[in-house]
Amino acid sequence: MPSTNNVQNTHISSLLRELHGALVDIVSVMNRPQRDEAMVRAAGISLDRALFPLLVMVERLGPIGVVELADRVGRDYTTVSRQVAKLESLGLVDRQGSIADRRIREATITPKGKAMTDLVDAAREKMGRAIFAGWEDSDFSELVRLMRRFADDITATSPE
Repeated sequence: MPSTNNVQNTHISSLLRELHGALVDIVSVMNRPQRDEAMVRAAGISLDRALFPLLVMVERLGPIGVVELADRVGRDYTTVSRQVAKLESLGLVDRQGSIADRRIREATITPKGKAMTDLVDAAREKMGRAIFAGWEDSDFSELVRLMRRFADDITATSPE
C-alpha cells in the first residue's frame, strides 16, 4: 500500500512550485521599468524611474543606511549612494549619522518626499482597486493576511 505521506509530499512539492511560479510572475511585473513609469505618471510627479523605488523604500523603512537600501533593491552600494545623493539634492530625503553607529549615514524622508510618496500611494491604491475589483472582500482580506504572514516568515528565515 502506497504511503499517504509520499502523496502529500508530492502535492506540497507541486504547490510550492506553483507558488514559486506565481511569485516569479509577480516580481517580474513589479520590477518592470514601465510599471514604475506608469506609477510615476499616475501619481502626477516628476521623478527619474531609478530613484522612484529608493524614495518609496526610504519612506517605508527609514531611517535606512545606503548599504541596506542597496541590498534591498539589488543594486551596487556606490550606485545607490549616488542615487540617494540625488534624492537629497532634490530635497526628498535627508542624510544623517546613525544614532546606533555614527559611521553609517542614514536616509530619512523629508516633508517634500513624504508628499511625493503620498501621491504615489494614492496612485497605487487606484491601481490596486482596479486589480481587485472583482474579488470578494473576504478573499482580499485573506490574501493580505497570508501575504503578511509569508513576508514575516520569509524575512525571519532569510540569511543576513
